[in-house]
Formats: sequence, structure tokens, C-alpha cells
Amino acid sequence: MGDFWTYLLTNYQQIFHLLVQHLFLSVVSVLIAIVIGIPLGILISKEQNLAKPVIGTTNVIQAVPSLALLGFLIPFIGIGSTPAIVMVVLYSLLPIVKNTYTGLTNIDADILEAAKGIGLTQGQTMRKVQLPLALPMIMAGIRISAVTAVGLMTIAAFVGAGGLGYLVFSGVQTVDNNMILGGAIPACLLALFIDYIVGKLETSLSYTNKQRASKAAVQTSKSLSKKILVGFSALIIVAIGVAMFLSPTKAENKIVIGSKNFSEQLILGNMLADLIEDKTDLVVERKLNLGGTQVAFNALNNGDIDAYVEYTGTGLVDILKGPQQSDPDQVYQYVQKKFNEKYGIELLDPIGFNNTYAIAVRQDTAKKYNLNTISDLANISKDLTFGPTIEFPNREDGLIGLSKAYDIHFKEVKAVDGGLRYTALDNHKSDAIDAFSTDGLIEAFHLKVLKDDKNFFPPYYAVPILKTETLEKYPELRKVINSLAGKLSDAKMRELNYKVDSLKQSPAKVAHEFLEKEGLLK
Repeated sequence: MGDFWTYLLTNYQQIFHLLVQHLFLSVVSVLIAIVIGIPLGILISKEQNLAKPVIGTTNVIQAVPSLALLGFLIPFIGIGSTPAIVMVVLYSLLPIVKNTYTGLTNIDADILEAAKGIGLTQGQTMRKVQLPLALPMIMAGIRISAVTAVGLMTIAAFVGAGGLGYLVFSGVQTVDNNMILGGAIPACLLALFIDYIVGKLETSLSYTNKQRASKAAVQTSKSLSKKILVGFSALIIVAIGVAMFLSPTKAENKIVIGSKNFSEQLILGNMLADLIEDKTDLVVERKLNLGGTQVAFNALNNGDIDAYVEYTGTGLVDILKGPQQSDPDQVYQYVQKKFNEKYGIELLDPIGFNNTYAIAVRQDTAKKYNLNTISDLANISKDLTFGPTIEFPNREDGLIGLSKAYDIHFKEVKAVDGGLRYTALDNHKSDAIDAFSTDGLIEAFHLKVLKDDKNFFPPYYAVPILKTETLEKYPELRKVINSLAGKLSDAKMRELNYKVDSLKQSPAKVAHEFLEKEGLLK
């Protein structure tokens, strides 16, 4: 526990900043859901034939896994806060719509008849009778949505929107429990705080009991109606303002640097950002920890980011679905040509290291079965459990192709993302994992890397990639970024990863110190 308090004291500024981001994103999402959900609930309470399809649709949306929904949204609306907010709004609609509909349709018919008897119009009955009586039910739906939104918004970090999920995802990647707790505990406290605030609001706006509500139904106070109308007006204004704020405008002379969601990528992303900040007058925005290859590449292709570091083998097999090749120069030239032709993306000079895939096992497993090569592993694979990253089993340069090349078939495949696969291996929950040759955690967990004796894995040389139009607009970027070319060997990159993964140093600090040591900064 002492280590956790030390972590909090050292990183309180970052945690507070991410907490504010998380609160903003959550509140905005719930406000937009209220502006959409309550009128929708009112509509279907009047038009009963719409009730089943509308509630059914919100039920279906609620059933879709959040990451799947987010992945579906990214190609259409890009990365950043917008897809995260849209996702949470869609998930928040069900309790608001359903509770509004239920509250309005379960009011005593005698009360509605009395309102009609004294000459109230339908609109007046809704404002002065139905909404006040349904308010406790409506507020309960809002309360559920608000608390749920805080938890869901942790996924915002997956698409570069920030929030406390950044710490959770980073902690998972680096097997840092203090970082995971640094994101999870404030998120829990934020959920409790929002629940308390909405609960107080519910108490202040709701009648104390049903009897009092029934007696006051016809003569509802004008002040309550005004509060509701003013509240709705304010919410609409806020929603419009937020929509304008989130519109995809990009400032002049700004470069957005992205990265995937593991330590090496975070280090490289910070290196690119530091170099550009130091050697140009451009404003640099960092959208790091974006998730897997497809998220990062689509973000670049759609113009949501301007540059990130990719790997030649990933470009060849995973993105281009090209033919398997082993010559590094041929792979680079093929990817450079096809990226330029298909996407208008240019590869700059290789950074130097080859972060190829590897298969790693515990030392005791290697000793027990006398494992030195992947072919050795294939012979006894039917008795072992494989614990790869989530991406690896679905890639041609991953388990799909590996199984064909080596006739390897594991007893069970349990995909675990990020650094957690190392923990699972160390805890004997799996027997082999996919790793990257420059992973610092290979050394930290004292694993044995098996030789790729059939040379299945293509070369994965790290190369910065940018849109051609970005290089044409800012030609100085080529020289600045290429100053990193050849500076990182496999051993150097492994050492930097070790500092982040095992010594728990921040990727930004490790990147900056390396650039200073190499004399790449002014």
C-alpha cells in the first residue's frame, strides 16, 4: 500500500488532469442522453405503436459490447472524444427512455381525468401533471445512466480521448498495479460522487411521497414547472455548445502524433513529439495509447492523427495482406510503394530495430520439454495452453500463419491483452505466449525465446509513417523525424522498454532522456 501512496504523491497532477477529463466526458455524455432520451420517452408514451421498436432498439444497443460499438464508430467519426461520447450516449439512452416511458404511462388514470375535467390541454397536462409525477422514475433512470457512464468512459482512452482509462490501460500493458489503481479508484470515487449529486437533485425535485403527489397533481406549483423547462433549455444549450466544441476542426500549424497501446509505442510516440516540438515551430498534440494496429492506421488514414510509428511486417501482412517475405529491404520497398499508391501514406527512414514477433515460454517449461525452437514447441503443443495478445490469433502473421507453417495446434488458446499475458504465463495459467523481440518484460520475467527455425515471422522494422500531404505542407518534418533513423538497435529498444515495464518509469521521461543522451535535442 505504501508503494501506491508514493505513486499517488508522485503523479497526483496527471491523475487530477485525467479525472477532470473523465468528469467532463461523462457529464457531457449524460446531458446529451437526457436531451435525446426524455423527449423520446415522452413521444413513445403518446404514440404507443412506437414504444416497442424504440425500446427494443435501445435494448439491442445496450447488448452490443462496448468495444465492438466503439470499433464500429471509429471508421465513421474517427478517434478522440467524439466516438467515446457517442458510445456512452447510446448506452445511456435505455434507462432514460424506458424510465420516462414507464413513469408517464403508469400515472393513475383518475388523476389524468381530473386534469382533463378542469380544462387542461394535453400540453398543460404533460407539463403540470405527468412530468412532475413521473419525475422520480425519470431521475432514477438518469441516475443509473450517470453512474454507468463513468465506468464506460474508461474506454475513452482506447481512442485517444483521455480520462482515467488511460492509467488503467497503461497499467495493464506494463503490469503496474499502482497505475491500474491510480485510474480505477478515482473512477469509483467519481461514480459515487455523481450518484450522490444526482440523488440529491432527485430528492430536491421529487415529491416526498405518492400521497402528496396525488393531492397536488392538479395544482402543481408553477415554480417546479419552470425549473423543469429551464433545466431542459439549459441542457439543450449545453449540448449544442458541446457539439460545436467537438466539431472536427484542426488548428493551423498543429501536428497530431499517435501511437498504439503498448510501452514501446508510447516511447516512440513521445520521441516523435519531442523532436517536432524541439526542432520546429509546430504545435504538437499527443494522442497516444490508441489501441491496436487498425485503430492507429485508420486514425492516420482518416486524418485524425498525422504520424505514428508502424512496423514493416505489420504493414505487409496485417494492413496490406501482402505476400510473406523475409528480406527487410524488399518488405520496406513493397510497403512504401503500396502505402503510397493505396493510401497516400509515406514511410520515412527505419529507426533501426527489428521488433519481430517471438514465441516465449517459462524456463521450467523449456527445461521440461527441451524446447529451443518453435518446431520443438509444435511437437508438444497439443498438451499446452497458449496465451497470446488478442490481436495475434486473428493475424496471418500471427497464429493463423504460424499454425500452417509449423503444424502447431495448442490444447487451448486463451487470449489476454497487453502485459497481462506475461502475468498469466508466470502464474502458470498459460504455457507459451507471443512476445516482441524488444519487450522489456521478457527479461523481467526471465523467459526463454524460442528460435523461429523456419523463418516464418517477417521483419518488423520500426518506421515513422505520415500522410504525403502532411509532408508536402510541412516539408521540414522529413529531416526532423529522420534524425531518429538508425539510432535504436534491438538492444537499446529493449533497454528502454525495460525501464518502462519493469522500472516503472514514464514513457515520456524515458523517451526524452534517450533523445538528450543521443544529442538529438537542442
